Amino acid sequence: MDTLKISATANGLNYLPEYVADVGGLFAERGLSVTAKACDPWTGVLDDIDSHEADLALGGLWVPAMYAGTPRKLSVVGQLNHGFPMTIVARDETNPITLDWLASKVVLAPGAGGSAPYEFTAGLVREAGFDVAATRFVRDLSTAMLVELYQGGLGDAIILDLVSAQELVAAGGGTIVFRHLDAGGVMPNSVYYTRTDRIDELGDRVDRFMDGIAAAMAKITAGDADAEIAAVLAARWPEKDAALLRRAADEMAAGGVWDSAVVDRDASDRWMRILFDGGLTTHTPSLEELLGAPTAVRAS
Repeated sequence: MDTLKISATANGLNYLPEYVADVGGLFAERGLSVTAKACDPWTGVLDDIDSHEADLALGGLWVPAMYAGTPRKLSVVGQLNHGFPMTIVARDETNPITLDWLASKVVLAPGAGGSAPYEFTAGLVREAGFDVAATRFVRDLSTAMLVELYQGGLGDAIILDLVSAQELVAAGGGTIVFRHLDAGGVMPNSVYYTRTDRIDELGDRVDRFMDGIAAAMAKITAGDADAEIAAVLAARWPEKDAALLRRAADEMAAGGVWDSAVVDRDASDRWMRILFDGGLTTHTPSLEELLGAPTAVRAS
C-alpha cells in the first residue's frame, strides 16, 4: 500500500469527496493509504509541502496563482471544487438580490482563511458592470469573528459558506439572498497542489488519488453515497445539526461543486483575470503555468 499525505487549509464540507473516498475505501481500492490534516493557520500547508510533511496541499487555486512567477514553484495536480459554494446573507432584505444591491451597504467578507470570498464576489460585481468601491467591505477577519459581530449589529450583509449561512439563518440572523453557485458559473475553487519539483515523484500516486476523488464525486452526485456521507458528518462535525449539514451537501452537489475533478480551462482563465484585476497577481497565469507541466490529463 502506497502512502499519500494531505495538508488542508480547513476541515470543510466542500471537501466532502475526499472524506467519502477515504471512508468508502476508494483510495484503498487504488492501493493508497491517505492521511490528511487541517492546518490552523492555513498557511501551514505551505510549510508542510516544503518540509515533505505533506505530499499535497489542499486549498484555493488563488494560492498557486499568486505564487506564479515567483521563486516558490507550485503546481496544481487536481481539483476538488468545480464551483464556489458561498452565499450572501442579508440582515433585512428577504428577496433575492442582484449585485447592484450591495452599493452603499456594509458587507462583511471573512478572509482569515483566504481571499476568495471577497475577491470572487468583487469579480462578479465588476463583471456585472457595477462599482466595487460603492460597497464598504469589512475584510481579513475570521468567519467566527465576523458572524459574532454581524449578530451584534455590524453590517447589512455577510458573505458566508453554505453551512455557516444556514446556521445563521436558523438562528434568526437574516435571509440568504444570493448564491454564488447560481450566479458565478463554473469556478475552480479548491485544488490540490504541490511543489513543482515533486511532480514526477508523486505522479502515479497522484493519478490514483485523483481517480479516487473522481469516483467519490460520481457516487455523491448520483446519490449513491448516503452511508458514507452520514459516517463523515457524524465523525467530523458531531456537534452540528446533521440535517442542516446534509442540506448544504445536497445543495453543493446539485449546484455542480463536485461535477469534475479536472480544472476547466475557461473557468481558470476567468478566475485568473479576476485575481489580476484585484491586484493579487503579477500577471494572468495560464492553466499550463498553474499545472507546472505540459499535460492534457489534468486540463480541459
